[in-house]
Amino acid sequence: MISLQPLQRADLGLLAAWLAEPLVARWWAEDPAQVAARYGPALDGADPTALYLVLEDGAPVGFVQVYCFADEPAYAAELAHLLAVPDGALSIDYLVGEPAARGRGVGTALVRAAVDRGFADHADAADVVVPVHADNRASWRALERAGFVRVAEGELEPDNPADDRRHVVLRRGRTP
Repeated sequence: MISLQPLQRADLGLLAAWLAEPLVARWWAEDPAQVAARYGPALDGADPTALYLVLEDGAPVGFVQVYCFADEPAYAAELAHLLAVPDGALSIDYLVGEPAARGRGVGTALVRAAVDRGFADHADAADVVVPVHADNRASWRALERAGFVRVAEGELEPDNPADDRRHVVLRRGRTP
């Protein structure tokens, strides 16, 4: 069973280890040494992004962050040429950090859990919109299996500078 637990400072070492794991690093391209600087503001309440440790049967297997596009206007503006981001829309970023948890539906389950949590915490949100690099098939397939529908394709700034700009954008309403 998948559950979400608020990320704590004590979890940052585990998150850094996951970000250094080759498959995660391929898509996230974050410096594991900068994890505290990157996620500390949200942990301290200075950034409204909700950070969660993903647990499978009580064991940590991944990470997800849930945020409002209204809090990330530059991101919404970047998407504008592909899609008008609906008012109140949310987005999520996620990873399955434990290699043994991959390929078993954990990604789909954590997406569902994150969407449910996002909608529970944001009563005005009617949609979740998630851009994904076009080559990250595992990610966009997890979204599709969780009820998301592809609504746009086009160029966006990649998370990994080694990637080209091709992205797909998926969307799920409150009722999939």
